[in-house]
Amino acid sequence: MVHGTDGRVEFSFYRPQAQSVYLAGDFNHWRAGELLMSRQEDGYWKAWLELPPGTYKFRYCADGLWYTDFAAFGVEPGKYGFDSVVHVEEPRLEQRKTRRRAKAARAVAA
Repeated sequence: MVHGTDGRVEFSFYRPQAQSVYLAGDFNHWRAGELLMSRQEDGYWKAWLELPPGTYKFRYCADGLWYTDFAAFGVEPGKYGFDSVVHVEEPRLEQRKTRRRAKAARAVAA
């Protein structure tokens, strides 16, 4: 499953027996071993990304096997099967202001 607001996207994949699950897509040039997801107690694996507005294809790689998320925004044929699709919309104006303030505060604190 994929949920997202204001550029922050949560990827969630149920695979309780998996030893490792990675997220890969065109946002990281399909590097399967780069974005390790976090195992949750309920059997889900999760990852959170901040992505610029746009449409992205992705898949999960659990223990070396690729999986399509059919609960995503859609699926499209890819080079090796069906890829999941996530749409990231432009953040709302108020959210952009809040993020800029937080980023400025972090820079001052550093």
